Amino acid sequence: MTIRKAVFPVGGLGTRFLPATKAIPKEMLPVVDKPLMQYAVEEAYAAGIREMIFVTGRHKRAIEDHFDTAYELEMELEAAGKSALLELVHSIKPDDMDCVYVRQPRALGLGHAVLCAERLVGNESFAVLLADDLMMGKDQAQGGATVLQQMVQAYESSPGTVLAVQDVPRAETRRYGVVDVHGANQALAEVFAMVEKPAPDVAPSTLAVAGRYILTPAVFESIRQQPRGAGGEIQLTDGIAALIGQEKVQAFRYAGKRYDCGSKEGFLEATIDLALANAELSASVRAHLKRLDV
Repeated sequence: MTIRKAVFPVGGLGTRFLPATKAIPKEMLPVVDKPLMQYAVEEAYAAGIREMIFVTGRHKRAIEDHFDTAYELEMELEAAGKSALLELVHSIKPDDMDCVYVRQPRALGLGHAVLCAERLVGNESFAVLLADDLMMGKDQAQGGATVLQQMVQAYESSPGTVLAVQDVPRAETRRYGVVDVHGANQALAEVFAMVEKPAPDVAPSTLAVAGRYILTPAVFESIRQQPRGAGGEIQLTDGIAALIGQEKVQAFRYAGKRYDCGSKEGFLEATIDLALANAELSASVRAHLKRLDV
């Protein structure tokens, strides 16, 4: 039993990054030399997933183009003898990876976006990755497991819903889905309560759901049964919470770091950290940072 399909909800408007996202999808904003979307797809691919399902909107054509063949570019690179760059372009979409696209006609929330992928997912468990959460597994650059690889391993050892979670300051609970768990010190623990964006004084814990999920097909019907939740949207959190007590819902404390690249602060932090980790850029970036009078 393993995970073969990944869903990427990418229909949002990216309003926190206007005007940069007026014509460019937020998922295509580059961190160093790759768009956010590519980091997420590479993470899924490293976890053994080969079918990538994108839930898009009418303004997200650039995502489809990025994972499509660029004949003119490839011909120019080949004619110029730039074999390394040509290989880099080919690596964006390996031959054994399939990309499938479905439209989300209206932005009605993350739960609605996941529901749009139901026919493509079918009756099997699947992963959901939010591309503006850039996740780097501990020691990933040295060959360590990505966050989704860790989650797939957890799912294979204990099948059921698996939610990536992290501790956050209590003052920030209203920004996340928050869980309460059995086994507070375990890497994989059963969830017995889950609340979407609770106020700090009523949050059941400070354990927040990050942008990675492994879900069972039961979540589709559960989402359909939910009324509009926080913000008037169809919340994925509500659909998952309704499954607690019906099937196994688990919180997984991953080894690694999450960058909230939906915020300017998180995006800049990711850019600096990944530039410092880049073999070609590290020395010059470190030298520049040392020259800054901050």
